[in-house]
Amino acid sequence: MTAGGGSGEIEAAVAGVFREEWGRIVATLIGLTGDWDLAEECAQDAFARALQRWPHDGVPRNPGAWLTVTARNRAVDLLRRQAAGAAKLREAALLEAASGRGSGAGTADGHGDGEDEEGREADAGVPDDRLRLMFTCCHPALAFEARVALTLRTLAGLTTAEIARAFLVSEETMSKRLTRAKNKIRNAGVPYRMPPAHLLPERTASVLGVLYLLFNEGYAAGSGTDLLRRDLTAEAVRLARLLARLMPDEPEAGGLLALMLLHDARRTARLDAAGEPVPLEEQDRTRWDAAAIAEGVRVLEDALLRRRPGPYQVQAAIAACHATATTAAETDWAQIAALYGVLSRLVPSAVVGLNRAVAVGMAEGPAAGLALVERLEAAGELGGYHLLPATRADLLRRLGRADEAAAAYRAAIGLAPTDAERRYLARRLAEVAGPRAP
Repeated sequence: MTAGGGSGEIEAAVAGVFREEWGRIVATLIGLTGDWDLAEECAQDAFARALQRWPHDGVPRNPGAWLTVTARNRAVDLLRRQAAGAAKLREAALLEAASGRGSGAGTADGHGDGEDEEGREADAGVPDDRLRLMFTCCHPALAFEARVALTLRTLAGLTTAEIARAFLVSEETMSKRLTRAKNKIRNAGVPYRMPPAHLLPERTASVLGVLYLLFNEGYAAGSGTDLLRRDLTAEAVRLARLLARLMPDEPEAGGLLALMLLHDARRTARLDAAGEPVPLEEQDRTRWDAAAIAEGVRVLEDALLRRRPGPYQVQAAIAACHATATTAAETDWAQIAALYGVLSRLVPSAVVGLNRAVAVGMAEGPAAGLALVERLEAAGELGGYHLLPATRADLLRRLGRADEAAAAYRAAIGLAPTDAERRYLARRLAEVAGPRAP
């Protein structure tokens, strides 16, 4: 034990250990007991006990091990109290004898999707219970919203209330969502283990997709008054970093981490003092996080060396073009447009096409970009998406077609999901239609 400190120091130490160890402790207990609620309850009790004991005894030399043993002992006590027969007593005895490292036991006895034996073999080479937990949270049998909620609850340790606020639903609604997800894992026999090799690509894509959309929700909130949600982006980066560390041979895990780092590096310059969005070309680049940019570029380069390109690596390469340009004028828009062309082949998407139109408009002129936007409008896939008329408005403004630009800005304002974006678009509208424009 290290010497005890003041209550503030101890609380800070516990908070730091919580961020680092919560997911590991919960994953270990789920692996040992197969009971998600019990695992969370015992982990919470262990941290509460730390707040009681550490001010007197000092912070342990290995806080994570102390917390894991404390949580496991609490689980043994609870199982013994709840034991209704020999089966429960045997379960408690096995847990009591456990070494503290997750055994990879399934959450249910069922075979799930036929991966039982192969799953055990896949588990043998997995160094961290958190990776098993991440893949279980993101099992395709669960609805996407449930995957995100479970990931935040079990791996990040967010409370039900915090997750509910993140996705603008009531705490009761989120509690029911989490309960349904856990019940489905138990009742449908979703195994707590790594999927076999033939299912790994699909499952990895699901895990990456959850983290990607979690980051996006924090980076550009889908609704509400705040454009940025730092709590969500921070958790997404932390979990992506964990995944990249646990899966060093998966280049798309590195690509996703690089993409997040490169975008998050611009965070402090994206809003002005009033909380209004600042366009990329107008941002103060001295406020960008140079260390995060350097790390993002390094992680991306390591991923690209594996010569298995994927959508996250390509998006990270686009972000790197922006992040490494010392001025807006030095941005290599031709390279960005080419990369969007590659991305559109990997992920045929109207949103990717819209981003490519922006890049082409910068590289070849607004008329070329507008032609691509008009094709997207004719296809009708982006109806109701505010960035389509916003992009059209910007290209028309640059072409000097003020009346058409104003109409497009008005359409974008009517569709924009956040107050900050509506105010930004209104300022743009005033530039082309005059200060009294509605």
